[in-house]
Amino acid sequence: MQTHFTPEQLRDASIERSNEILRSCVHCGFCTATCPTYQILGDELDSPRGRIYLIKDMLENNRIPDESTVLHIDRCLSCLACMTTCPSGVHYMHLVDHAREYVEKNYKRRWDDKAMRWLLARILPYPGRFRLSVYGAWMAKPFAWALPKKLRAMVEFAPKKLPPVSPNDTPQVFKAKGKRTKRVALMTGCAQRALNTDINDATIRILTRHGCEVVVAKGAGCCGALTHHMGKSDESHATAGKNIKAWISQMDAHGLDAIVINTSGCGTTVKDYGHMFKNTPLEQEAARVSAIAKDISEVMMDLGLANADKAKSLKVAYHAACSLQHGQQITTYPKTLLKEAGFEVVEPAESHLCCGSAGTYNLMQPELSGKLKQRKISHLEATTPEVIATGNIGCMMQIGSGTGVPVVHTIELLDWATGGPTPPALKDRAVNTIISRKKEMA
Repeated sequence: MQTHFTPEQLRDASIERSNEILRSCVHCGFCTATCPTYQILGDELDSPRGRIYLIKDMLENNRIPDESTVLHIDRCLSCLACMTTCPSGVHYMHLVDHAREYVEKNYKRRWDDKAMRWLLARILPYPGRFRLSVYGAWMAKPFAWALPKKLRAMVEFAPKKLPPVSPNDTPQVFKAKGKRTKRVALMTGCAQRALNTDINDATIRILTRHGCEVVVAKGAGCCGALTHHMGKSDESHATAGKNIKAWISQMDAHGLDAIVINTSGCGTTVKDYGHMFKNTPLEQEAARVSAIAKDISEVMMDLGLANADKAKSLKVAYHAACSLQHGQQITTYPKTLLKEAGFEVVEPAESHLCCGSAGTYNLMQPELSGKLKQRKISHLEATTPEVIATGNIGCMMQIGSGTGVPVVHTIELLDWATGGPTPPALKDRAVNTIISRKKEMA
């Protein structure tokens, strides 16, 4: 794609990067075939190619974003399926993130939209505040019908219950069981700590059983993804910077073999810290962190599953989170591990398409998100699974809100198969009866 940025514009590092990305696009349109919003709306401007034209025009002319441009950028899920499909290697993620930052700085949103974004940025990255907001949503549910559409979506999406705060999420060190082979830091996250404490607990159990010393670093918290994808770069850099300093402190003092992340949306962002902090005082430290950031499935593939119980032959529908399969290009590891653990793994049709969660998307774009959710659930349920597994808390909440099939994190199943307890989500499903029945049939 031909671009016309001035030499003065190109002195801005963000413009220089966007120019590089824009020039790599050859207008082929392969991206339209895998874009969820284009599949639903059929509008070229709601495809990656269409958005690229809008972003190019906005940035080149240094103009105030208009309502139409903002609408189509806001509708993007950042699922990154377009990057997997693109034969030219267009790095759409960096381009749309730059566009969102530009919009945030230059576009005057309606007061209610602006207030909603401010509220989400002040609540979701903070587990304590998040818990309080869920309690508030419970009280507001009887009056949800009278609330504005987006606020109603927030109230209706609130989970029916919250787990107790896990003592494992506070800064501490968990010793390896037996001989220590690795020392790793676990990113405990933010929303996940409020919504589902079983995931971090299972991660710690399986890692320590497989010879890892696990440290929860003091000062680490939200990865910054939620605010980053809203264009609030100052806020996202502030929280990400705290993580970088916390993990670098551990690396320098005691050494780390990996920073383990069990929420793939966070993993995609942490692996991009090197780019996020380019030309800043934290550039080198950010690059060091990104270099050892690993999804839990990567770490477990490296360690290898020990003493897996092959008897747990439940039929598992694996949902590939977009941030894992497209953002991190990890497609086979979770399925391989589940199969090695003895589970029967099935995949739904359209496994490349987003479930509609996408960080805050299900709250900011509830109608489009709802259509994608139903489409995803119908494909998952068509495989007649006994359990659905995925590697991202947002996907778990989104899919779990619309199906009666239990939804668990992949690591919970792997922990269970290698000596851990039955995942709580399966205890009410008489899973042991299912397993016994399968043994009898065999």
